[in-house]
Amino acid sequence: MSETRGNKSLNVFVAGLDDDNLETLREVPGADGLTFRPLLTVAELQEGEIDFDGLLAQARATLDAFDGSVDAVVGYWDFPVSALVPLLCAERGLRATSVESIVRCEHKYWSRLIQREAAPEAVPGFGLVDLDETEPRPPEGVSFPMWLKPVKSYSSELAFGVKDEAEFRKAVEEIRAGIGRVGGPFTRLMDGIDLPPEIAEAGGAACLAEEALTGVQVAAEGYVHDGEVVVYGVLDSHTYPNSACFLRHQYPADLPEETTRRVVDISRRVMERTGLDAATFSIEFFYDPETGDVKILEINPRHSQSHAEMFAHVDGVPNHHRMLSLALGRDPRVAQGHGQYEYGAKWYYRRFRDGIVDRVPTAGEIAEIEREVPGVKVVIVPDEGVRLSEMPGQDSYSSELAHLYVGADSDKELEAKYDRAVRGLRFEIQDV
Repeated sequence: MSETRGNKSLNVFVAGLDDDNLETLREVPGADGLTFRPLLTVAELQEGEIDFDGLLAQARATLDAFDGSVDAVVGYWDFPVSALVPLLCAERGLRATSVESIVRCEHKYWSRLIQREAAPEAVPGFGLVDLDETEPRPPEGVSFPMWLKPVKSYSSELAFGVKDEAEFRKAVEEIRAGIGRVGGPFTRLMDGIDLPPEIAEAGGAACLAEEALTGVQVAAEGYVHDGEVVVYGVLDSHTYPNSACFLRHQYPADLPEETTRRVVDISRRVMERTGLDAATFSIEFFYDPETGDVKILEINPRHSQSHAEMFAHVDGVPNHHRMLSLALGRDPRVAQGHGQYEYGAKWYYRRFRDGIVDRVPTAGEIAEIEREVPGVKVVIVPDEGVRLSEMPGQDSYSSELAHLYVGADSDKELEAKYDRAVRGLRFEIQDV
């Protein structure tokens, strides 16, 4: 990764480059031989209506105007970044997976069909809901409680857990009203792909119903390099009490060894059928400790930027290393277990009611927390003056106030450090 062309750094363009990830990218081994350059802003890529063709044209213009070599294009955000990167790389002969492989994973209905072929024992009941009907009905074979979600969305946007007909109808109306923001441009992306008939008929703005899953949430993180599927980490996720909203992700997962093996085996079987290559991925699962069942929730064919600090805490290297290695055609393997801590976690400090943010913690207050609590990094999510319900990329039930990355040597220490850090966060939020 320290390779340079002559005496010049390699130029890596990062779609949606932000300050926090730039800091982490610079911690990757060999980063002194790389120059990270921004390509489109986070706001352009993640907020408001998505003009996919306009974003693609803007990115092309930036790369064309660059007076130097474009050695790699990477990204760690969901759609449209996940699709823009392979399109731009294909045009320039750079390493990346195919757009079709991305759509196979990201289109939740197509992905479910592939999962059912590869690992039928790990797939819950699912089916499409016809939003064009006057009174849509749950699909045959899927009973309450269930989840309704667009076949393409991100950050649990427009995903609703429903337990009866009344909640089903309410969720359908909200999905109808908002599905076009991502579904419209996703449909246009699909127009350029040779689709199976059932996927072409569904389109990119359809609604999926899925059997509600219970148990421990688990994620397998990996990559595909020259056709070989490698799972390099299994994490578990903890939710807020009586809620589906994440409280924290933790690496490594505290699971029975047999369960970890099953998660890895299912991940390999499924990813081999997607056609993904030269790319990272994560697969989310539910594990039921009572029955031992492992079920797939969804596939994310992109880099898990939010897990970078966890891997740095435990392995000594942020997982950004794998993303960059794949893009540059280098071996992405990393020696594991050489970090400062036994465990790494990403915590989500949330608010479960709406409000207007009058004050967020200052840079000085955050620096003081990070000095007083070793192994803690705090990232504030909202800006002052925003209404929480209008923030982009939030789930349907809560708003993120802060992300806290914590390294520790036990579960108890993880929790104690988080509690100490949260006590120092001074937010002032008006109820509305």
